[in-house]
Amino acid sequence: MITDTFQLACSTCANNFLHSDNDAAGWAIAVMLFVIVPLAGGILALFIRMARRERAALDPQYSDDYIPPSS
Repeated sequence: MITDTFQLACSTCANNFLHSDNDAAGWAIAVMLFVIVPLAGGILALFIRMARRERAALDPQYSDDYIPPSS
């Protein structure tokens, strides 16, 4: 059976959209963005810093010569 309504949000968020005095979905998205984006940026910066420091401190004596496989 096909219904005429297409629900994109959970019941709590959908009810908050009907009553415009509470914008819970908007605040939830904003909080997630303000938490997840800096966290992901910090992790990315950590990996970039580790790669740069590893490259700068690499002793060529301990690196293997790369020989590409013949096909």
